[in-house]
Amino acid sequence: MTQLPPNELDIEAALTSLRQKQGSWVEWGQAIAQLQKAGQTPQQIFEATGFEPVQQNQVIVGAQVYASLEKTDASEAVRSHFTQKGSDILYELRLLNNAERVAAADFILHHRLDADMAKEVARDMKEFSRLRNLPEGFANHPGDAMAYQCWRLARQKSDLQERSRLIAKGLKFAHSDTARQKIEQLLVDFTVVPKRPAPTIPFYRPDSEDQLPRLIPVVGEMPLKSAEIQAAPILEAVEPFRIVKYAGEQAWVALPGWQTIRSAEDPVAILCQSDRLPNQSVTEPEPVLVVADRHAREWDVNSYFVCDAEGEADFRWFETQPDVKLLGKIVVVVRPKRILDEELTKDSWQIDE
Repeated sequence: MTQLPPNELDIEAALTSLRQKQGSWVEWGQAIAQLQKAGQTPQQIFEATGFEPVQQNQVIVGAQVYASLEKTDASEAVRSHFTQKGSDILYELRLLNNAERVAAADFILHHRLDADMAKEVARDMKEFSRLRNLPEGFANHPGDAMAYQCWRLARQKSDLQERSRLIAKGLKFAHSDTARQKIEQLLVDFTVVPKRPAPTIPFYRPDSEDQLPRLIPVVGEMPLKSAEIQAAPILEAVEPFRIVKYAGEQAWVALPGWQTIRSAEDPVAILCQSDRLPNQSVTEPEPVLVVADRHAREWDVNSYFVCDAEGEADFRWFETQPDVKLLGKIVVVVRPKRILDEELTKDSWQIDE
């Protein structure tokens, strides 16, 4: 399917192609992305093609990851394999950079891993990349990244069965001989290294409509001309956090006056999916709003930080004094309010009944 700018996209032809599942899944993802850019909603695409919104997101992101593999000169075997299948696997590699994606895809193909294991590979590689220095004996390779996590976790286990399972898993995936040797040492060294618990990320989810803010433009003070009232900007709140945009790309979001918000000297808000946050077991990612205080840049073992990772912002917890630039301390992470029936809440008379 030839890619076209949104204004030149033949929407009906694209929908027909998707409905008949013409081409590869990569082309499906590209077509769905173009349709959404052209104004088609995920629900409209679902009704016209049968692609559920969750599946749409998976193939869109997977196709973007596949495109990055092509740009980063992935092997012919990797490109040939993943152009036929594997959108669920490539979707799990979305948080890695391009070079890491190529290495992960090659490793996953070599070991014939499924999507669940691909998620584990991506997670272990991400954690491995956050270390200031490569751990002794472990190389910069997906297999050694997984082996390191197994080695680290095994040392924290006193249960011999669980310890043995982690050792076996580490030996299975270890890439370098030195990594295998590090893990094999655990077969004779039964010292348990206590795990230092990570702090709890300060999540908050609004419980009621009263806690959800709304921004209203202020026209001025009477007397006012009619034109002044008509010229007031229309503020369209973007769910789920009711972010308001106007005057270009600048946006604002109103939050309740919680103590942690009032105490922040220079707060900024960052949107992301919850699986971008460290030390989280996320089965179904959801959008979250991360509020960080740019004034608070002094390391604290009990806090999470926004830091600079080779020019990209990242969220991390540091067990020891880091040698990376801290951009601000995370003061709260806001989850969207759960609304059982959004249409019902608009009709107060129905709620009263």
